[in-house]
Amino acid sequence: MHTTDITIESLTKIEGEASLNVKINDGKVEKVEFIISEYKRFYTEAMKGKPIAALPQLLSRICGTCSNAHIMVSIEACEKALGITPSSQTVLLRTLTMYGLMIRDHALHLYLFVMPDLYNKDSFLDFDENIETEHQILHDAFDIKAAGNFLSMLIAGRSVHAPYPTIGGFTHFPDQAGIDGAIKKLEEIRPAVLRLIDIFKNAPWHFDRKTGFMALVPERYGFLNGVIKNSDGEEISEENYASYLERVVLPYSQASAYKHEGDSYMVGALARMNLAKDLLNPKTKETLGALLDLFPSTDIYLNNLAQAIEILHSIDDALDILRTNKFVNEPIVTKPIAAGIGVGVIEAPRGTLYHKVVVGADGIVKDGAIIVPTGQNQLNIEEDIARLVESMINENLKATSVKNFGELKGEIQHEIEKLIRAYDPCISCAAHFLEIKWQ
Repeated sequence: MHTTDITIESLTKIEGEASLNVKINDGKVEKVEFIISEYKRFYTEAMKGKPIAALPQLLSRICGTCSNAHIMVSIEACEKALGITPSSQTVLLRTLTMYGLMIRDHALHLYLFVMPDLYNKDSFLDFDENIETEHQILHDAFDIKAAGNFLSMLIAGRSVHAPYPTIGGFTHFPDQAGIDGAIKKLEEIRPAVLRLIDIFKNAPWHFDRKTGFMALVPERYGFLNGVIKNSDGEEISEENYASYLERVVLPYSQASAYKHEGDSYMVGALARMNLAKDLLNPKTKETLGALLDLFPSTDIYLNNLAQAIEILHSIDDALDILRTNKFVNEPIVTKPIAAGIGVGVIEAPRGTLYHKVVVGADGIVKDGAIIVPTGQNQLNIEEDIARLVESMINENLKATSVKNFGELKGEIQHEIEKLIRAYDPCISCAAHFLEIKWQ
């Protein structure tokens, strides 16, 4: 295995920019370094000295695609620090905000980032309007994303950096005409989501490696409240989550990585489905039936299917909420400013998201912490890549007609890209994807 370099220069099938070092010696992978180069942007320093009321909107700027998740978790942390309990209507509106995010964000990943690989396309823009199947995929993608955006705008004001949610409630409330419009759009896209689920339940990719899973498990399938559980049956309160994890400093990466009891683990839609599939909306479970028997699973590619199922659940549960509730103007819940510490934990599209805030008696933020899903998945991604590369090399060496390494490395590179995409990592908003240095 001679030393060579592979550079991929401009792929937009992942959120952000990363590079990868792989060292192979005599058919064995000795080193994998998944390098996140634009991750650390010092938000935990930027939040210090800010008034607590400004924190959710500031921290939403961490991400341009799942910013509403950062708003939701920051609000939760701030409310706990201030001793504020949101109203039942506010909880419903926040739930709908998350459903809008999940519909849009999962559709973005599945259609624009993953679907081209399924159809041997370089880009989603290469799908042909004149081919019936591809025409349907194009229109389904934009229809689903549009419905998710509509729900987010109706409830939260925008699909990104939403202005309506705030500490203690909402500043604006949906009217009946908007609710009727959201119901119509969600009903219309349900058949498209079922087509999406069919595509990914029949996807030919599989990669199994035993690993642990962790997620916030609610009383009913959702993304805002619950108890953190793992695949070993342990339960962790939100307040103890950070101390439960072992932070790993990677000298080659701007991201902090994490372990639990010395082992890597996975967060995200697959973890949620493995741990909480029985809590899905009843209509979703009835529609999918035996398909849900695929879970729990250690096949990383089923993360794509799990995301598609979560879109369906988000539609069905949002429809139930919109049809059975009337939303009225209500005042924001406030309490006198006091010193406090608050922790928020929610399930962002890509997995468990943690915010902590320490506020002084003057309402000024003194300290804080943030743990994002991609950092938690980083070591698991590296271990998967090592196993994948070794298996492909060994399978090649056992083949009747052995390929030269120059030919094989192109195939390995593509499989690595597909595997990383299955995790749906969110690194930063940039066009470059993956640079691999082979040794």
